[in-house]
Amino acid sequence: MAAIIGAALDRVDGRAKVAGTARYAAEAADFPNLAEAVLVQSTISAGRIADIDTSAAERAPGVVLVMTHKNAPRLASNKASPIQPGEAYPLLQDDRILFNGQHIAVVVAETFEQAMHAATLVKVRYEEQKAPVRLDQALDRLEVPKNFRGGERPPDSKRGDPDGAFGAAPVKIDQTYTTPVEHHNPMEPHAAIASWESDRLTLYHSTQGVMGSRQRISDLLGVAPEKIHVISHYVGGGFGCKGSCWPHVTLTAMAARLARRPVRLVLTRRQMFTSNGYRSKTIQRVRLAADKDGKLLAVMHDGKSQTGLIGEFVEPVGLATEMMYSCPNVAVTHRVAAINAGMPTFMRAPGEATGMFALESAMDELAYAVGIDPLELRLRNYAEKDEGKNLPFTSKELRACYTRAAEAFGWSRRQSQPGSMRDSDGRLIGWGMASATYPGNRSEASATIRIERDGTVIVRSATQDIGTGTYTTMTQVAAETLGVPIDKVRAELGDSSMPKAPVSGGSQSSASVLPAVHKAAQSARRQLLALASGANAPGALQGARPDDIDLEAGMVLVKSDPGRRVPYASLVQARGPIEANETSKPGDEEKTHSAHSFGAHFVEVGVDPDIGEVRIRRYVAAFAGGRIINAKTARSQYIGGIVYGLGMALMEESDIDPHTGRVANANIAEYLVPVHADVPDITVLQIAEQDAVFNPLGIKGIGELPMVGVAAAVANAVYHATGQRIRDLPIRTDKLVS
Repeated sequence: MAAIIGAALDRVDGRAKVAGTARYAAEAADFPNLAEAVLVQSTISAGRIADIDTSAAERAPGVVLVMTHKNAPRLASNKASPIQPGEAYPLLQDDRILFNGQHIAVVVAETFEQAMHAATLVKVRYEEQKAPVRLDQALDRLEVPKNFRGGERPPDSKRGDPDGAFGAAPVKIDQTYTTPVEHHNPMEPHAAIASWESDRLTLYHSTQGVMGSRQRISDLLGVAPEKIHVISHYVGGGFGCKGSCWPHVTLTAMAARLARRPVRLVLTRRQMFTSNGYRSKTIQRVRLAADKDGKLLAVMHDGKSQTGLIGEFVEPVGLATEMMYSCPNVAVTHRVAAINAGMPTFMRAPGEATGMFALESAMDELAYAVGIDPLELRLRNYAEKDEGKNLPFTSKELRACYTRAAEAFGWSRRQSQPGSMRDSDGRLIGWGMASATYPGNRSEASATIRIERDGTVIVRSATQDIGTGTYTTMTQVAAETLGVPIDKVRAELGDSSMPKAPVSGGSQSSASVLPAVHKAAQSARRQLLALASGANAPGALQGARPDDIDLEAGMVLVKSDPGRRVPYASLVQARGPIEANETSKPGDEEKTHSAHSFGAHFVEVGVDPDIGEVRIRRYVAAFAGGRIINAKTARSQYIGGIVYGLGMALMEESDIDPHTGRVANANIAEYLVPVHADVPDITVLQIAEQDAVFNPLGIKGIGELPMVGVAAAVANAVYHATGQRIRDLPIRTDKLVS
């Protein structure tokens, strides 16, 4: 049977999505007597509610309930443990206002339209206070983070003598780079349906983590986890904003309990800008020092970002800097300022996406200062090990990424002088490149394999498919390990009653869940082979040695005499269903090795010299992300990440009003994202990589890797085209013509 793992197979859930039978959170269940909920949000950023008048709303047609801090159920705890950004406050427990857009009421009615109308009738009087609502207004309150990376490590690091080496170096770069507030904007908005039966809660919820949501709701509502059933069969994109159990989910459960009927709440697009996190603005100072040949002597990276008043989230911009290049003297710092804004959160490649924009832009500046090719500079400073941790990499094929992508792009034909390349229409042509990296993450995960009497294989795990292809890769691993056709396997996921799995974030799902699937399938396989070699084996297999029996294409056969074979379903019919439950978890490899995926971006831009319009003309990228389970879905991941990065480079910025803290462009007409006309054909090269250390299948994460470095590659190409160095994202025409 041809290999299934690694094959470019179609998504097994593709037909359901195209046909419209895949049901997402807002449409996932047909509850009788389902009521509709709408949020009411604050219009100030700081202060308290002096009075809230709900009488007109309560009298409006169809209204079932108006829930405010005055009548909301009291929580068992105001803090989830362990807390994720935005999960605890505010939940209608008091009259404080901490940011513009804070939820201050929930209106429940028979129809969505009735709830929307009634929400406009809620009258609020505030006692307003002045407060900083943007990072640049709070630079005087920057602090050392108290709980950086969940307390797993300190926010600052240092090796060698960076200040001394910088002071004595012949070539130096000292620049500040900024990235704006950005919002995730997945196609599917956040949604939840909550239904209580006595003290048991069923929660359909668009989430990247059904198990985490179950635990958070348990903590907050004081309901035992086993009495909470969280379901998320399909997720229409998340990019990190669905990795936490945001307040609207808890509020939906609270409203359903108070109304004593099922309640559905779907955020509007505008509410998506205030209800579920964002990427913090960052201000980053990068200092590089090198000798005259470009060898790095010192690297210093200082990051500033914002957090809300309801917890601490720090954009970890300096983590990649610690290990990306070989250098004896490196220092990284992180500082954070708490402001009256909602909580920032994980947004695709948090820290790496923002931090590598700064680092890779600075490396490009250093290449020009030294007078060598930007690719050559990176090769001269290639890190053979993780010098930040002083550990070898589990695997690293970045050099191959550079070589293959540069060759496919034609990098050797690049003219080094900025502004020296033009097309026949007079457009300035620029070529830029940058490196990509993202850490390999892995958590404990479990899976069940069940072989039914008819030979159907069911594989289950409480993971999520957020559009990345988890249904398909789970199917592939089970099918190949058991030696059965792929159409005989059915993957089931997105259900907290299934075996435990981690959040689909940090590019860890495949590396965590698929080893558990593989382990369970191996266990089921051993049970099948034991039946085939036992005393009650079918006649065709009688007398065969155990080591001479194999599974292939749904058949049990004797390897030395392949004509002796029987369908494995016949074994199961005689014995009854076979089931195997297994768990896979990290071991000592985290202490002995450093795991990262790597890549290289090469881009050509065209810039109109009169109006500063930047267009992406060509794009070539190469990535090494460990063993690839499905070449087709992996390619889609890579392309999607690059497109996300192009948005970061050229378009995306949330405009925060400095007086009110309101997001002025809270829609996808004015918050710009790439469309088809903005994106050329993208060439993706998948570099084969063997990793025998990170996990048994050699899988590393690729979900966030491809957007890392895109913004820097584009900025570097714009400089090559125009001679103008843009250090403040996004790169828009006004910055090129001013």
